[in-house]
Amino acid sequence: MTTLPKVLESKAKIRFQDCDPFNHLNNAAYINYMINAREDQIDQHYELDIFTLAKTQGISWVVGSNQIAYLKPALLMEDVIIDSQLFHFTDNQLHVEIRMWNEDKSEIKAVMWSTFVHFNLLQQKRWNHDEKLSKLFKNILNPIDAKSFEERISQLKPQKV
Repeated sequence: MTTLPKVLESKAKIRFQDCDPFNHLNNAAYINYMINAREDQIDQHYELDIFTLAKTQGISWVVGSNQIAYLKPALLMEDVIIDSQLFHFTDNQLHVEIRMWNEDKSEIKAVMWSTFVHFNLLQQKRWNHDEKLSKLFKNILNPIDAKSFEERISQLKPQKV
């Protein structure tokens, strides 16, 4: 069996239409960049196309909640790295951390924890993961050693000396 990566990474460029008058990425746009990156990453690395699942099986995930910390601005036309990992899951939820970095990953710009709820679109209700998905999640699980989002931010934020 092929070993799957636990941390997925991709590159994005900050675009004009997503920026405020100060040439900073708009706060709401961070979420779009991060969620879009995660969708592309899981399709590319795990062959998990959530839109095909929705069309063919009537199941997918909906965002249950997001917590985001803005640490440094992402700037117009800047290349950023977005990495992500599954850090916890249950029978019908996924808990994912997504981080945005500068191009050489020396400066963290934002951190987001997202909870995705598995959902049956045909029956319009929460749905448990099947055996195949649960096996995938066990293989890619990468726990985080933090009891809270705030603790995690303090772990990732550069400490002043």
